Amino acid sequence: MPIAATIGIRENSKTEFALYTKTRILEEKLIEDCKKGKRKAQDKLYNKYCGAMLNVSMRYCQSQEEAEDALQEAFLKIFKNIVKFEGRHEGSLTQWIKTIVVNSALSSHRKNKKHYFTEDVTEMHIADEDSFTGNMDAEEASSKKEKEILLAVQELPAGYRAVFNLYVLEGFSHKEIAEILEISENTSKSQLSKARKYLKVSLGLD
Repeated sequence: MPIAATIGIRENSKTEFALYTKTRILEEKLIEDCKKGKRKAQDKLYNKYCGAMLNVSMRYCQSQEEAEDALQEAFLKIFKNIVKFEGRHEGSLTQWIKTIVVNSALSSHRKNKKHYFTEDVTEMHIADEDSFTGNMDAEEASSKKEKEILLAVQELPAGYRAVFNLYVLEGFSHKEIAEILEISENTSKSQLSKARKYLKVSLGLD
């Protein structure tokens, strides 16, 4: 490799590391200020995450109003409990916030509309180990607009949607989902299988 190219790579690495370090320092300062109850820091944290977290909340709620209410409840919990946040056990700040938002949205939805989960495990083998997009070929997947897919997911029955989002979008295991939703692992697997079948039919892929 030419010397100039090698130097360029090193310089880029140094720049990226410096940017990462600066971002970490700023985040740590923001967390510390929030722990001290500083209003400006809380406003900054809220403004930084509210847009993305509203989208997360919408995945589990029936309306934007319900999602916004759940988000407000989540941030009250975030500001109350951030004093306990250390980042070692909870993961990144973003993941910690996201987990609280998901739990808040699920709790809000339970109050407004009870989730119904069935123990029907006869269809569990259907697409159970395949990713949803893995059941589409490249042409089919690319032809579907993101908005169509999101709308289809939003129209899933409550139990299906909760499990699908937690497994596919949030990356939780069936064991974790079972604990979050207070259902069995088999029920979680069954709901995911049915959700995938429902989406395939809804999107005309079956």
